[in-house]
This record gives sequence, structure tokens and C-alpha cells, in this order.
Amino acid sequence: MKHYDPPADLLRDRVILVTGAGTGIGRALARRAASLGATVILHGRAVPRLEALYDEICAAGDPEPAIFPLDLVRATGEDYDRLSGAIEEQWGRLDGLVNNAGILGSRTPIQHHDVAEWQRVLHVNLTAPFILCRCLLPLLLASDDASVIFTSSGVGRTGKAFWGAYAVSKFGVEGLNQVLAEEMASKPAIRVNAVNPGPTRTAMRAAAYPAEDPARLKTPEEIIGVYLYLLGADSHGVTGRSFDAQ
Repeated sequence: MKHYDPPADLLRDRVILVTGAGTGIGRALARRAASLGATVILHGRAVPRLEALYDEICAAGDPEPAIFPLDLVRATGEDYDRLSGAIEEQWGRLDGLVNNAGILGSRTPIQHHDVAEWQRVLHVNLTAPFILCRCLLPLLLASDDASVIFTSSGVGRTGKAFWGAYAVSKFGVEGLNQVLAEEMASKPAIRVNAVNPGPTRTAMRAAAYPAEDPARLKTPEEIIGVYLYLLGADSHGVTGRSFDAQ
């Protein structure tokens, strides 16, 4: 799947929500999914970035996307209900949910970790994907072939000193992936998997490794093959797994 070559109509007529679509992997994935026929719901905090991506997708002649700005730190139950209601009203189903949005937080010893920041990182990286799944599962189950993707990390499989809340949140994501996949095991129309992007040329990676040469890293566009595979029908029946994009 790392070198997956998707057919041109892989995601035709599918409705896919990508969180954190304004930059990095989310942006690259949303753009490519649209080029493969998907109607992409673009989530993010920065509306200008989402609008720029919207214009780019439309200019390419791909299916018109939708924009849904939402700050996962401050979102209320009403905000999530508004999202699910809008999707239900316009499409009546959801074929893909990519939980890509996340924050790094500070890399600091547990002994000195700021409590408020710990709660914020856990909320955005773990609790928000849980809430999205809980609210959107009825729409995913209304699809004939739905896919849920969580974003994991290498430090979410083997703990690493000073990675604090970020690492713990990704351990939680791995657990959430396994639990939800098992709960959905009797429903073959939905699959649930996680993806570890690996070292990728993103702003988060630069913040974590400021001395690293970004030119030596793969771009988001180069590592999204596994995401596309999991979103399309070729991965039907593949569930409960955690993949490495590189």
C-alpha cells in the first residue's frame, strides 16, 4: 500500500470528511481524494486555508467540496451535532472519516508537564476523534462501504521520553482503533484502521525536530497511498489494523 497506485475513479461519488485539511497531510489527502472523484468535506480552524483549497479543487474540475470550520479545542456538543446534521441533510451518509487533525504540544518531562496543555493535547488528538466517531457512526453505517482512519504515530506504539501528552494520546488512538474495529466487526460495510505517517515534511515535524533537514523527508503527497487504499473499495474487509505509511 505504500506504493499504491489508485484507479482514476477510486473514490467516485464518495463523501469523505478529512479533519485538519488546511495544511500538511490533510491538505494533500483532501486534494488527491477530490481528484479521484470524492466529495470532500474540508475541516480545519483557518477558514482562509480551507477556502484556498476549495478554490484549487474547483479550479481542477473535481467535485465541489464542502467547508466546515471547527476548533476542536472549543467545540461543543452543538457544534458536532451541527456537523452531523449538515452531512445528513446534504448527503444522507458518510463514506469516509479521516481523523487527521492533531497538535504536538511541548516535548517535556512528565514531571514538568503543564496540566492544561496535557488536557488540550489529549482532547484534540484522542477525545475529538472519539466524539466525531460517536456522532458520525450512524452516517457511516448508512454507507455501503465506509472507512474510518485514525492517525497514529511511532511514539504511540513505543513510548519515548519527553514526548508526554502527544505520545500518550497516540497510544490512546491505537486503542480506540482496536476497540471500534472490534465493535464494528459484525458490520462488513465499515472498516476501521490507523495509519502512522512516519517522518513527513510538515509543520508539526519541523516543530518536533527543528534541526532536521526537511529536504530529506518525504512530502505529504508521497505518503498518502495507504490512506487512499483504505478509503477505497480495494481495502474492503481490511479492519482493525495499524499501518505504516512509510
